[in-house]
Parts: sequence; C-alpha cells; structure tokens
Amino acid sequence: MSAKTTDAAAIDTPRPSRAGLGEDVDAALHLWVVLTRAQAAISLLARDDIRSHGLTEGEFSVLELLYHKGPVLLGEIQRRVLVSSGGITFLVDRLAEKGLVERRDCPSDRRARFAALTEAGEKMLNEIFPVHARRIAAAASGLTREEQAQATALLRRLGHGASRVAEEVLK
Repeated sequence: MSAKTTDAAAIDTPRPSRAGLGEDVDAALHLWVVLTRAQAAISLLARDDIRSHGLTEGEFSVLELLYHKGPVLLGEIQRRVLVSSGGITFLVDRLAEKGLVERRDCPSDRRARFAALTEAGEKMLNEIFPVHARRIAAAASGLTREEQAQATALLRRLGHGASRVAEEVLK
C-alpha cells in the first residue's frame, strides 16, 4: 500500500488513547467522533434546506410531524420534538402567525389542544417536503438501503442503551 493509499479498515480502527483506558473506551470514543461528524454533515444539508424556506429547525420539526401524523396534541408534539412546553407554545405561535398551523380544541378534554396544519401549511409541505426528503436521501447515499437499515437498527440499540445509562448516571 502506497503512502497516499489508505485502507478503509485502518481508517475505522481507533488509535489507542493516550489516557490508556482500554480498547472498549477507545472504540466508543472513535464511534462518538464518527457519529458526530456524520450527523454534522447531514444536518448541514438539512438545515440549509429548511432555512431556504424561511423556517427554523424547530418550526420544520413541528410542521413535519403534523404533515405525517395529522393533528397532534401539543403535549405529544413536545415529547416528539424534544422541546420544553414553553418552546412548543412559542413554535406553534410563530407557525400560526405565518398561517401554517392552527390550534384546535380537543373534544374529549377541554384542557387539551391540538395543533394542525392549515391549508397553507399543507400546501407548503406538499411542495417542500419531497425536495427535503430527497436531499436527506442523497446525504445518506453513501450507504446502500440494506446498510442504512442495518445502521438504523444499530443506532436505535445504541440510543436505547445510552438512555438507560443516562437514567442511571443522571439520577
């Protein structure tokens, strides 16, 4: 192998850490760096697309959820979008001011409110979501569909495991 040629396995093999914490820790740190770089690259493309439509990432997250799920209780939006209740109120207010979202009463619980796309919001998402989705697909095209499915399954397991550790550590 020439000096300019690199072996893919060598690139993905973590170098021993200077801290001497062991191979498991070195592998976990290497995974963290690779995940962070991949997420940053894909997020850059997504963020650019979202901003080109005059939206923030938070606003787009709410719109995307409503686009795929239909009317959703505000509390459920908060859980799915991972924003505080005040943050959801702010996002829904801004989207309502833009004419993209409306609040609806919950017929079974007077305390609860739904958010739903307006006709203008539905029209906007019908236009911009396919382009956004293709941009994300292009960003992920470095992996085959099978590899994407494998990565999804592995990352889901990683996320569940990390959540369990966080619950224990952050008690």
